[in-house]
Amino acid sequence: MATKKSKVVIDSPSGSPPELIVVSKSIEAPHAEEALTAAKSKSKPSANTLAGFVAGKKLQLVPLFADTDAEVAELVSKASQEEGAEDLSKMRQFYKLEAPEGEDLESIAASLNELEEVDGAYVKPGCLPPVYFGEDGMEAAPSDDAPPIAQNLTNNQGYLNAAPQGVDARYAWTQPGGRGNGVRIIDIEGGWNFNHEDLRVNVGGLLGGNNNTSDLRWHNHGTAVFGEMTGDRNSFGVTGICPSANVRAYSIFGVGSANAIRRAADNLRAGDLMLIELHRGGPNYPGGNTQMGFIAIEWWPDDLAALQYATNKGIIVIEAAGNGSQNLDDPIYNTGKSGFPSSWRNPFRRTAGHDSGCIIVGAGAPPPGTNGGNWGTDRSRLGFSNYGSCVDAQGWGRGVTTAGYGNVTGNNPNNKNEWYTNSFSGTSSASPIVTGAVACLQGIQKAAGRAMLTPRRARQLLRTTGSAQQAGTNPVSQRIGRRPDLRALVRATASRRPWCGVQFNGSVPRNATRRWFTHSWPDHYHVIWTVVPTAPAIDGSAQIEFKVKTTRQAFGLIKYYIEIKNLKNYTVNVQARYCVVAS
Repeated sequence: MATKKSKVVIDSPSGSPPELIVVSKSIEAPHAEEALTAAKSKSKPSANTLAGFVAGKKLQLVPLFADTDAEVAELVSKASQEEGAEDLSKMRQFYKLEAPEGEDLESIAASLNELEEVDGAYVKPGCLPPVYFGEDGMEAAPSDDAPPIAQNLTNNQGYLNAAPQGVDARYAWTQPGGRGNGVRIIDIEGGWNFNHEDLRVNVGGLLGGNNNTSDLRWHNHGTAVFGEMTGDRNSFGVTGICPSANVRAYSIFGVGSANAIRRAADNLRAGDLMLIELHRGGPNYPGGNTQMGFIAIEWWPDDLAALQYATNKGIIVIEAAGNGSQNLDDPIYNTGKSGFPSSWRNPFRRTAGHDSGCIIVGAGAPPPGTNGGNWGTDRSRLGFSNYGSCVDAQGWGRGVTTAGYGNVTGNNPNNKNEWYTNSFSGTSSASPIVTGAVACLQGIQKAAGRAMLTPRRARQLLRTTGSAQQAGTNPVSQRIGRRPDLRALVRATASRRPWCGVQFNGSVPRNATRRWFTHSWPDHYHVIWTVVPTAPAIDGSAQIEFKVKTTRQAFGLIKYYIEIKNLKNYTVNVQARYCVVAS
């Protein structure tokens, strides 16, 4: 392979189209159906109603999360039946308003916010892939004195190596299931090259949306992300962190970000992974060709609802923090955009009911000398990376070797299927590293017959294990978290043993039923409950019956209700015992 010496221009790519989102006050009213009926009716309803406004302006109102109001109600009902499920009924309130090209969406949103039936209407900016393109609009290329690159680029992938340099994927590969065997991943973004020579074995292709092949910058981006995770095991090119995982794609083009997330979630199982390779301009974005002020997409209400839908299903969602140089703890993010619904709260604060459940990933510097570059102290925050208390983990944000872009090529430099790079950057390059590490761990869990990690457990493990963030140009107080260490992660999950105890003692009057509750149990615990009578001691028939019910208390936390019925005409003392058999 040959190394190109010139820089490769990758100016900020064109974003996905903006979306006008409408949030109704009612979860029951079939607004899309009413709007369609009004459009066909000869007698138009009042323009002061949502249906009348839409029909009068000749616009189209469609449910955001399915094709019809009834379908949204059905998927919410089904999701709510999951054990410990959160209330997802708010998904029924979200609509997308489709307007002819050239219409002033902000003006339409302002008018919608005057209607009694509308809780909020806002224009959501288009997304960009969170690849760092630098102040000069260029992707950093290898220096002129970079060492020659062999056909097999795996030695350039230092992120595969043992901690603290990398995530120790090579150790995971020695464990049964440690290449991500049996794990599914769906990447949410905009474009991919599914014909790349190094993405042939475990790439499942496009599930939905439109693959943006006309914009090479999207196209290269998705290809690079796939290369980090699932580059084929062969004698050339790169090797993915989790090359045995099945990786598929869902494009936001044609469906929008929130709808893509919801639909992708329905193609995954509990314990599978979803990667969000998107960011968009937040309240500090000044406009223009810069990523300054770009933030993670969960700040927008409809994307938050979709992400909560996914994590509620037990899917581990890894989300790029964004390249906006933002402190996500800044109070500015406590105030929503004009038109956000009244129930919205800042998800970066992770309060009950407003936690996306995602693992948010920042960008850290790789070890100095990586692929001929030096971006500062290893594992220190790169200046473009967002940071804050909600950022859970970091990956390499510069100097990543992977597929795509073409500043490393094969025999035919014009053949995109032979394109590689040594300089993929951004929270874009960091997030697949974390995703790959979690996929390896899930494969090991599955192969060992242990419980699959829940979203909360995966987030907790990434926060408590791994190679610590270091100070560089930016201080450690600007949190981007630890770099994953698969050896430490495997040790933490394999060492847990069952433990048992007494939760409470009580008494139940004769022929009565009493209920106790116990709260804040992590949802990754597998708990067996037993209630036994302790007095009086008699021989004969059963003294009590008990039932255990659960509810989702908050993201990752379960409340148990222990209902005990006394079958006798005398008071019975009882003891409630638990055993955590897996965690």
